Amino acid sequence: MSENAGLKAKLGLDVFKPLGKPHIRIRPGMEKDSRLKAAVTGCPAGLYTENEKGEVTLAIDGCLECGTCRIACGTDVLDWNYPQGGEGVQFRFG
Repeated sequence: MSENAGLKAKLGLDVFKPLGKPHIRIRPGMEKDSRLKAAVTGCPAGLYTENEKGEVTLAIDGCLECGTCRIACGTDVLDWNYPQGGEGVQFRFG
């Protein structure tokens, strides 16, 4: 793969093992919390989206486990833990 490959092409090399249960959850009732907007713009994998009601939703598939959302939003808004061993992202060279 060339050194100029785009981010999506490089992420395509990684393997994502299915999780038994999500390792990140938006705490109940916090879907409209303004701190979640930082995750919408800051998540490098683009897992957070805001719907027409102003609620933020999370699609956990493809999480890079980088912790950006945890730092940006805090633990008041997110329930964030690393996945169990053997689950989640497995990075490949690229």
